[in-house]
Amino acid sequence: MIKSTIKGIGFHVPDHVVSNDDLAKLMTTNDEWITERTGIKERRHRINRNDAQETTAFLGYKASEKALQHAGLEAKDIDYIIFATLSPDYYFPGCGVILQDMLGCDTIGALDIRNQCSGFVYAMSVANAFIKSRIYKNILVVGSEVHSFGLDFSDKGRGVSVIFGDGAGAVILSATEDENAGDILAVNMHSEGKYADELCTKFPGSKYGWSDRMRTEPDQVTDEEVYPKMNGNFVFKNAVTRFPETMQEALDKAGKTIEDLDMFIPHQANLRIAQFVQQKFGLPDEKVFNNIQRYGNTTAASIPIALSEAIEGGKIKRGDLVLLSAFGSGFTWGSVLFQY
Repeated sequence: MIKSTIKGIGFHVPDHVVSNDDLAKLMTTNDEWITERTGIKERRHRINRNDAQETTAFLGYKASEKALQHAGLEAKDIDYIIFATLSPDYYFPGCGVILQDMLGCDTIGALDIRNQCSGFVYAMSVANAFIKSRIYKNILVVGSEVHSFGLDFSDKGRGVSVIFGDGAGAVILSATEDENAGDILAVNMHSEGKYADELCTKFPGSKYGWSDRMRTEPDQVTDEEVYPKMNGNFVFKNAVTRFPETMQEALDKAGKTIEDLDMFIPHQANLRIAQFVQQKFGLPDEKVFNNIQRYGNTTAASIPIALSEAIEGGKIKRGDLVLLSAFGSGFTWGSVLFQY
């Protein structure tokens, strides 16, 4: 029987630390307000928001190098790339092909996933299907984001801009028949597109006539269209409903219970959401890993960054049962349950 096992993992974040106090110099906010609502104390931003070098693909490249080293593999060993992001280097093409070139891989396939906060979970689900169907042997799965270039650092945008950070995480999912190796035991993916406008960036997009409006009436393009917008209370209410549903679905599919779980890593959207879910399932602190306090919400990168830190810190050991769950824009949500 073919298993999908995590062979390597790594993450990379920019060196530049942006504290809540730093943001308070740009907008009317303070550390207490941000911490109370989100749990975030600091995040990473690339130093220059217009930096043409420290891009989403570049952060993914740095994380991928570490994952390859951890796995004991070289770029030539990778036979497929899946890249999850909402902040690509280009409107098109996607970051997957840019990463393929940066790593010096052969002319392998590169797939881009656009499922925002759920992007990494979706990407792992797709990679697992490719592995289990014997199509590929070593798949590089990346979640990477550079949010800082596209946030509104004014009072108008503070409800969103204080949340997000830059960073990347990478996992190498490999095929094996080793009976002692770990495996992905259950996955699920869901969506509810009727709520797309509750958390979105509208511009550029075909719905809003990007090229015509930029040429004929650029002054009519509004901040609400250009910058991310979020109905925070509505998103929170849906998240605390969908998180438990997708978690329980994954456990049920694998014939496991919450008591069997060794570690739960939620998408790092808001510490209050994670704490609500933890309390609902009665999980002790040592079985939940959060790092949003230090990195903010890095969207598709948040789960692989957290997973990498948890493994590096010895909080997850080989043989442990781990659950990854996410909810975000779309709305989309899903889970991956695996034995590490």
